[in-house]
Amino acid sequence: MERVGEKRGRIKVRPREARKDRDAMDRDGIFAGDNPFQIARAWLAEAEKSEPNDPNAIALATVDAHGMPNARMVLLKEIEESAFVFFTNYGSAKGQEIAATGKAAFVLHWKSLRRQIRVRGLTSRENGPQADVYFASRSLKSRLGAWASQQSAPLASRGVLVAEVAKATAQHGLNPARPPFWGGIRITPLEIEFWADGAFRLHDRFRWRRPDFGASWQIDRLNP
Repeated sequence: MERVGEKRGRIKVRPREARKDRDAMDRDGIFAGDNPFQIARAWLAEAEKSEPNDPNAIALATVDAHGMPNARMVLLKEIEESAFVFFTNYGSAKGQEIAATGKAAFVLHWKSLRRQIRVRGLTSRENGPQADVYFASRSLKSRLGAWASQQSAPLASRGVLVAEVAKATAQHGLNPARPPFWGGIRITPLEIEFWADGAFRLHDRFRWRRPDFGASWQIDRLNP
């Protein structure tokens, strides 16, 4: 699948005066910066020091063919220069729904920091060398499990799944290659919102929004 936003390398923002206004309202500097992806990486790095488990866990939202929403937790594996990447079985419910709509949203929430990031954007597949490298970094049992599991499909019993893992082990050995039905999903955002908890529920919210990948980011402070 062709990647969306091929011309998204340069990140445009509003004039410096507007950014100064936003930074002046920032109570402790956590929202400051000209690049939302750098801010996201900085927040994640902070969370890695304080969250007890999976600081990169995101609540991923998709929509099925009937317009019914779905949400589930997955692990965010990359914050790139201008996109977010996670990995999955393309035949899973989320994989099929993303393929059908080309859109997804997620929330990255940290209880320890009392902060969250909301993202909405367009999707593309990452099923080349980057996906191969990440798949090879997973444990052997996880790699064999990826071959064995027909993710989201009905399963008769756990015994059937264990038998499929044994079959995958016999077929693919101790260094299985990445399955063709498994890889990355890249979410290139049209909207990113940074939220931080405030006293008396007067939270701080800043939304970065753009109509398309070539447009400048518009940054707005939102009511809590």
